[in-house]
Amino acid sequence: MNGTYIPEGYKSLLDVRETQKAIKYVKDSFERVFSSAMGLERVSAPLFVDASSGLNDNLNGVERPVSFGVKNASDASMEIVHSLAKWKRQALRDYGFKPGEGLYTDMNAIRRDEDMDNLHSIYVDQWDWEKVITRAQRTKEYLEDTVKVICRALAATELAATAMFPALTPSINPSVAFISAFELEEMYPGLTPRQREDAAARRFGTIFIENIGCPLKSGQPHDGRAPDYDDWSLNGDIIVWNEVLGRAFEISSMGIRVDEASLKSQLEASGHTERASLPFHRDLLSGNMPLTIGGGLGQSRICMLILKKCHIGEVQSSFWDEETKSICEKNGVRLL
Repeated sequence: MNGTYIPEGYKSLLDVRETQKAIKYVKDSFERVFSSAMGLERVSAPLFVDASSGLNDNLNGVERPVSFGVKNASDASMEIVHSLAKWKRQALRDYGFKPGEGLYTDMNAIRRDEDMDNLHSIYVDQWDWEKVITRAQRTKEYLEDTVKVICRALAATELAATAMFPALTPSINPSVAFISAFELEEMYPGLTPRQREDAAARRFGTIFIENIGCPLKSGQPHDGRAPDYDDWSLNGDIIVWNEVLGRAFEISSMGIRVDEASLKSQLEASGHTERASLPFHRDLLSGNMPLTIGGGLGQSRICMLILKKCHIGEVQSSFWDEETKSICEKNGVRLL
């Protein structure tokens, strides 16, 4: 079933050329403010990795990466990245970053199994970032302080964009409500995880849902999370209320990364102990990886939110099925 939804009476506040200018302005502004506030250096990153390295993000464990062979290396199998969650950590080690130092990069990916709708595309563009921390900083307090910095950068970018493009108005609440997935389940026991997010985002404006991946009272996690990058006890999603769509809107998945103990326990809990033999995982389990915090920030998601767009195809050029294109055309929604 097609997931495209056009709100009644929706009309873009910017025409297509204004939209293209605004996309660049928002991306340039956020990248500058965010990297400065977080103390991050920009680096180049791969579009694909060797499948045998264990570096690709396995997401929920069921998504199929786009893969291909290489002409002069018949035994190699390359995978288009899903994200750079693990690659960044290895890069911090290999580039000699120290505690308090970090990197970010433009990450482009293909997620062929994504269910396309207003918020999801098979093309993913985000700022992937990672920062070296000390063991003493592996705390909920440090995680939440970092979330506050990111949300202030997001709100500052929106204010700058509304000054540059007067048709826009600010709507992002820079104050974050921190709620664990366990608390969210208790607050709204009769709702699905998605409905809980809607209710909490509507109430607080900007929320950070913690402990993504941990089983709840129901026996299921709030949402799936791979066992080998975030520590499920020290992670979460930044979600804001999207007034155009009238729903919760995820901006970032992030967290303090697994150490030796949490990686081992999460591989066991998820039934993926075989990954412990992969190069990345062996290095981590042997203490040969820095302790880090990191995440991804959706570039098109941020543009969509700030520019008051109802469909992600209005701010990125991707593939859309004929039904989606027909629905958008009938409702005057211009897909790039």
